[in-house]
This record gives sequence, C-alpha cells and structure tokens, in this order.
Amino acid sequence: MVDEKEATKIFDNLFFPKIFQTFRIAIHWKTVAIAFLAVAVICLAGWIMDFIFVAVSGSEGEGGVFSRLWYVSAESFHGALAFLFAFNLLGVVKEIAGCFTAVGSIFKDHYIYCVVFFFIKLVMISICGGTICRIAALQFARGERIGLTEALHFSVKKFTSFFTAPLAPIVMIVLAGLCIFLLGLIGNIPRAGELLMGIFMFLALIAGALITVIMIGTIAGFNLMFPAIAYDDSDCFDAISRSFSYIYSKPWRMGFYTAIAAVYGAVCYMFVRFFAFLLLWVTHRFLQLGILGDNSKLTAIWPGPSFENLLGPSASATNWTQSFAGFLVRLCLLIVIGLVVSFIVSFYFSANTIIYSLMRNRVDNTAMEDVYIPFDESKTEPIKTESKPQDVQQQ
Repeated sequence: MVDEKEATKIFDNLFFPKIFQTFRIAIHWKTVAIAFLAVAVICLAGWIMDFIFVAVSGSEGEGGVFSRLWYVSAESFHGALAFLFAFNLLGVVKEIAGCFTAVGSIFKDHYIYCVVFFFIKLVMISICGGTICRIAALQFARGERIGLTEALHFSVKKFTSFFTAPLAPIVMIVLAGLCIFLLGLIGNIPRAGELLMGIFMFLALIAGALITVIMIGTIAGFNLMFPAIAYDDSDCFDAISRSFSYIYSKPWRMGFYTAIAAVYGAVCYMFVRFFAFLLLWVTHRFLQLGILGDNSKLTAIWPGPSFENLLGPSASATNWTQSFAGFLVRLCLLIVIGLVVSFIVSFYFSANTIIYSLMRNRVDNTAMEDVYIPFDESKTEPIKTESKPQDVQQQ
C-alpha cells in the first residue's frame, strides 16, 4: 500500500504530460484564425514596405528587407528543427544564434525600416498573442472555450500591458548601459577621467550585473510574460516580475518544460506540414488527371509542391490568362502556407500558457484551475427569492 501511494504521488507530481494538451488547444479554429490574422497583417505590411523600399532605393536585385528577414527566419527555423530531431542541442543553439546575428546585421543596415516593421509586428503580436493566451488559459484551467470576440476584447483591454511587457526590460538595459557609457565618456578627460573611472568602476560593475540579470531573465522569461497577463490579469511590471521569479527560482524545471514543448511542437509541426503537403499533392495529382495532353498547361500555372517547398518553383506562364491563373493559384498556396505558420504561432503561445500555469503552481503553489475571471453582473444568475413564501405556505 505504501509503495502504491508513493507511486501515485510521484505520478501526480509529473505535470509535464499536461504540455501534450497543447496540440488540441493550438489546432482549434479560433486560435489558428487569430494567428492567421496576425501573420497576414504582418506579411502584408512587410510586402508593402518592401515595395516602397525597392521603389525608393532602386535595389531590385537585393530584394526587400522583409523578404530577407523571412528567408533568414525560415532557414534558421528548419535548420534548428533538423538539429533538434538529430538530438544536437549545440546545433540548435548555433542556428538560433545565427538567426539573431543575421537579423542584427539586417537591422544595422536598415534600422529605420526594421524599427517600423518590428513596431507593426509587436502591435499585432500583442493583440493576437494575448488573445491566444487568454483562450488557452481558460481552456486549460477550466475547460471552457471562450468566445473569440470575448478573448479579443480582453486582449485589446490589456493591450498596453502586452505591448510594453517585452519593451520594459529593453528600456531598463538601455538606461543601465547608458550609465556605463557616461562613465566611459568621463574617462576621456585627461588624468581626472581615469581616476574617476577607477573610483566609480564598482558602480559600472553593478550596472553590468543588473544588465546581465535583466538580459537573462528577458531571454528566458519572455515566453511567460503574455501568459502572466492572460492568466492573472497582470500589468506590465507584474508580468515581468513573475517571469523573472519563475526563471530564477526553478531554472532547470523551466528548461525541462521548454524542451518538452519544443520537441512535441516539432513533431506536431511536421504532422501539420505533412497534412498541408498531402492536401496540395492530392489536389495537384487530380488536376493532372483532369487536364488532357502533356500537362504543360498545369505546369505553366502550378508546377507542383514538394514537402521541402510547399509553394513549389515559379510558374512559367506563356500568356496573360495563365499568368492570372497562376497568380490566383499562388495566392491559394500562400493561404495554406500561412495556415501552417499560424499553427506555429498558435502552438507557441498555447504551450507557453500551459508552461506558465505549471511554473506558477510549482513556485507560488497556485492551483492550475485558478485563472482571472472578470466579474460581470449581467452574466450572473439572479437569486430566486420568490419561492421562499410559497415554501412557508406549503409548510
């Protein structure tokens, strides 16, 4: 009996299997739809900005900045995925680091473009990411499927918190770095400068330590900021405080949950991508059966997909009707690819919402069913008091 109780206790402490509920939440049409909206707006903004950028700069051969950002992100994502399936964690880290390096290089060359684009991206992610986290929080905690309008209303109401949560740590880092930078400027003063630098070096080291703590907490705890707002109705600084607290209190557990979610997410992504490829492949094959001859017309409109490249090679239309048909086909293919990308976004926010709930339970000992529910008098059922006099008369 003792062994059975101990085994049951050990099994109850294994919370990580709850992460496997992510797919069911992430694949729901509500979360995919709101993620698709974010992806569509971000891509549309990027393409418009690329068109303006190429038209103004005249650098058609280099391509647009958004196209380069998309290519770098996609290559790094699939490279990290390949290393993950090969259980090469060092390769995954190198791919992620290479992605940040490439994005930093693009940002350095086109900082005005990137600032505007990332502002638009953060606005959309704040609204749509907050909506997905709210849907995931209620479904995971209470088994309730909140309406899309209600979740979107919550996200818009908390937009300031969602938008400023990732930016506040960056502002703190910049302010602390500015203090070190000013000390460096003082060091340029002949003789007195080096003396002042030596005297106040301990302050610079304190500022450097603060930057390091904030940087580690932001990189490792960024995933928990949006879920903290969606779960507990936190403000910006409370979300940052909670994410930092959970990271530094139980870093290994956070790393373990993240690793489980990453592997599971990779498997789910491959399944969704295979489904999309099979959908396109079947459609293309049946079109081939319907078109008589050597299928040159279909090839000119839609050469066909591959698992590595769902969009397929560029079409080689010979007239304007084929060009227009090819444009419509390519638009449909982009929608399918957009849905695949939307699933990645939906899975990311849904998984981190569950991880936040697990970490909150471990660190703060808060029940996973405990989620913020706004009090709405219009939805409360009125208390029935008219039955009491009837009960008295019957007695």
